[in-house]
Amino acid sequence: MSEPEIITRVENGVGRITLNRPKAIHALNRTMCEAMIAALLEWRSNPSVSSILIDHAGERGFCAGGDIRMIAESGAGDGVDARAFFKAEYRLNALMFGYPKPITAIVDGIVMGGGVGISEPADVRIATERTTYAMPETGIGLYPEVGGGWFLPRLSGHTGVWIGLTGARLKAADTVALGIHTHFVPSEGVEALKGDLLAEPADPAAVAARHAKDAGPAPLATRREAIDRMFAFDTVEKIFAALDADGSDWAAAQLATLKTKSPTSLKVTLRHIREGTKAASFDDNMAVEYAVSGRIGATHDFQEGVRAVIVDKDNAPKWSPADLSDVTDETLDALFAPLPDNEKWTPLP
Repeated sequence: MSEPEIITRVENGVGRITLNRPKAIHALNRTMCEAMIAALLEWRSNPSVSSILIDHAGERGFCAGGDIRMIAESGAGDGVDARAFFKAEYRLNALMFGYPKPITAIVDGIVMGGGVGISEPADVRIATERTTYAMPETGIGLYPEVGGGWFLPRLSGHTGVWIGLTGARLKAADTVALGIHTHFVPSEGVEALKGDLLAEPADPAAVAARHAKDAGPAPLATRREAIDRMFAFDTVEKIFAALDADGSDWAAAQLATLKTKSPTSLKVTLRHIREGTKAASFDDNMAVEYAVSGRIGATHDFQEGVRAVIVDKDNAPKWSPADLSDVTDETLDALFAPLPDNEKWTPLP
């Protein structure tokens, strides 16, 4: 028999969830999301469970995202399976965000896309020197969802816009400095940390603080002023123009990176982050993401991005439209339009 992709159990008052799909770097599928939901619902009212711990098996990473290939295959057809996945995943994200007991996520290794969605809502978020954080969706014709519309605009300045548009990969010194992760613990200390979290289930933040070390200087600190100046605009065209006019090597590199991304995804991402600042609640943001995600899976750019990056691996997507000027407000309005009441996403009771 194959091992379960999610291992759940209670250890000394800690509800423990271990991601157990290491060959896929624990990429989330609907079954995994539903297993996590079931465990969290069971533990929510269980007085013998004081806190939650989420970790992963193996050393390749925490979670590389969602089941992108399935979403593309479904999107090319009726989209039913893709929407069912998004519904479950976003309900998991929202359940974690409002959970009444402290959640600790140990993000040791790669954490991208869906992995961000199941770690950012945690109260205690542990990074190690192996952590690589990114929201790389604009490179596959998608946009940073799983709560990206809530978390990215709430980072300092316009850093979230830069992360969402460029898909920049950050290491622990930067993620801790930005508040994406709350503590840095060297990977060699993770097992001891887990032992203490299981021994002292009531206050995981205090345990994490006791194990935390200095993550070192944040390389991004020297770029924050430039990011806030050049990514402050409300159109992607103006961001491109600001980068082009700056003249620095760093700005030129950011512009070159952006020019490889889906123009539609860039515009969707910027609108989502800007509108996310006005979201009344995390649940409201997730309802928007469910509407957009259910539609974007059928678009040319998502299908082409998955072909180029996941299927054929030629890393040479041919975006359509290929130019920012051809991505119209009408296209964006259609993607962001509210769903009919009988199709809207709702959180779990």
